[in-house]
Amino acid sequence: MKIKTLAIGDIVGSPGRKAMDRHLSAYIERESIDFVVANAENAAGGSGLTPKIVEELISYGVDVVTSGDHMWRKREMVHGINGLNRVIRPENFPTESPGKGHTVVEAKNGLPVAVLSLLGRVFMPPADCPFKAADAVLAKLQTHTKVILVDMHCEATSEKVAMGWHLDGRASLVFGTHTHIQTADERVLPNGTGYITDVGMTGPYDSVIGRDKDKVLKKMITNLPERFDVATDDVRICGAMTTVDVETGKALHIQRVVIRDTP
Repeated sequence: MKIKTLAIGDIVGSPGRKAMDRHLSAYIERESIDFVVANAENAAGGSGLTPKIVEELISYGVDVVTSGDHMWRKREMVHGINGLNRVIRPENFPTESPGKGHTVVEAKNGLPVAVLSLLGRVFMPPADCPFKAADAVLAKLQTHTKVILVDMHCEATSEKVAMGWHLDGRASLVFGTHTHIQTADERVLPNGTGYITDVGMTGPYDSVIGRDKDKVLKKMITNLPERFDVATDDVRICGAMTTVDVETGKALHIQRVVIRDTP
């Protein structure tokens, strides 16, 4: 038996959310997607997440929402995450952090799917070792399901690639987020783990990684303070679609996804 999953990259602000509203349900139906995981740590005004937005994304067809270093940008999330089973913060956050870093949720076809969120440490805020954090929780997840999806949220491509090799044969999919640029290295690793360094951004591409390009350029050229507003044009949904063998948890196929939000 097979299950088809869709991993969606960093949703940026209202342009990204509106694109999800307009296109996700139709894409799920057209491609027979069983499970959707989406990174949404930038979905609230371009930085952060709220419980209300989590529920909004779930209504569009997202099954689990992952996050990253911007998880606590909105105070509502700090106080609200414990009541939400379908949103997770990085597993290697301090144990004192609210919420949890993994979850198991029933897919649209009734099968259980595990999702694990990890935060890298290269050029990122301090966090515990993501490799050891993954090792500590994988055995627990494997008692619930063989289908395990891992969001590796980090800056350095080398750290993402390393996590792919570290989990090869133990996770169904390792997908990178955070850098907002979709990479062209999707593949199934030798022991059966689907891998892509970054699934890309869901948001406006007439921008600098989702922000108004003129304001970003002004900041970079002058080094003067500038408000980085969310851009609005050329919106796309980006991600990766993976087919997984339910009995073994191994990926059979992975391909990049780009859905243009055209009128």
